[in-house]
Amino acid sequence: MRRIEGSWLKNATAQALLSALEAAGFKGYFVGGCVRNALLGLPVTDLDIATNARPETVLELARSIGFKPVPTGIDHGTVTVVGKGEPLEVTTFRKDVETDGRHAVIAFADTLEVDAARRDFRMNAIYADARGVLHDPTGGLEDIQARRLVFVGRPEARIREDYLRIIRLYRFAAQLGFGACGIDAHAARAVRRLSYGLGHVSTERKTAELLKLLAVVCPMDVLKAMASDGVLARVLGLVDLPLLERYLGKEKDLLSPDAIARLTVLLMPSEALPLRLSKKDQRFAEQLRSAARDDSSLGELAYRHGKRLAMSVGAARAALLEADMTREDLALIAKGECAVFPVAAKDLAPHRGKALGMALARLERRWIESGFELGKGALLSGLSDEE
Repeated sequence: MRRIEGSWLKNATAQALLSALEAAGFKGYFVGGCVRNALLGLPVTDLDIATNARPETVLELARSIGFKPVPTGIDHGTVTVVGKGEPLEVTTFRKDVETDGRHAVIAFADTLEVDAARRDFRMNAIYADARGVLHDPTGGLEDIQARRLVFVGRPEARIREDYLRIIRLYRFAAQLGFGACGIDAHAARAVRRLSYGLGHVSTERKTAELLKLLAVVCPMDVLKAMASDGVLARVLGLVDLPLLERYLGKEKDLLSPDAIARLTVLLMPSEALPLRLSKKDQRFAEQLRSAARDDSSLGELAYRHGKRLAMSVGAARAALLEADMTREDLALIAKGECAVFPVAAKDLAPHRGKALGMALARLERRWIESGFELGKGALLSGLSDEE
């Protein structure tokens, strides 16, 4: 009998709820990412609990111990329990009755073994009770030891239940630090055969998974495997992996991993963005794509849009030219990020309206071209000479 330990296991809300379930004659277990990450020595963040208690019972028990239950996904058996600290996701054991590659019709189940059979990967189907005793009905502990991602049961069946699991396979390989060599050979063969099914998955779901993958510190090994397996082209179309690899070489010493910037660089050869981003991220991607191929000042980009865009543009230009960012580039970005235009509208009286706007624009342009060096006096004197 193997046990696991960790501060997360002592979470007051989780322990109170598990005790309430046990006192009422039900079973409750930690499951999924919290158990997997703890076994891999990775940080544990979200806590998920699986139970044979039906959702209505979970709602009642949570209220009875003073917690606030929220029926966030009650049709699928999920209740969010808000107690002390972070909320818990509590889900009734389930089995799939019908699937179409995107959505599942589920029925509630009574045993841990039935619940485990519908999960994606064996290492995500390891359960721990309130005392940390592990239950491993599918062989996930073996995969943890081998640092290998293996589907529960037949890979083809798991993929056909939800084709998004194809991208999740690569995402977990990168995110957990396994790399491409951590992908089970049977899983890789099934993915190559069934990658066409990604056409059934919503753009929003594909976007979320791919951005998680691109946020990993070192994603190249896995991205190359995705390309070799024909998956990357299914999701993104035309990409430039060598360009991204050069960009990552520049980025690592200058920036934190930035999934949107990386995605933009990867898609430089493409005419369109095949994913769905927020308006903010879409705007950043468009600015980066445009500025990477022009000669706009990095200092001005930092002044107008901030360090993130300027540094990303500088790294992208360096990758495109197979060069390095210079010290002068970095100094100009640092100066532009902190620069404050020294002239205000009140300094230009009696200018008004359009004339005022044009005068301010001319002075700002001169100030930027001076490397943000000219002061108010020099700028205003220059304006007087012009007039």
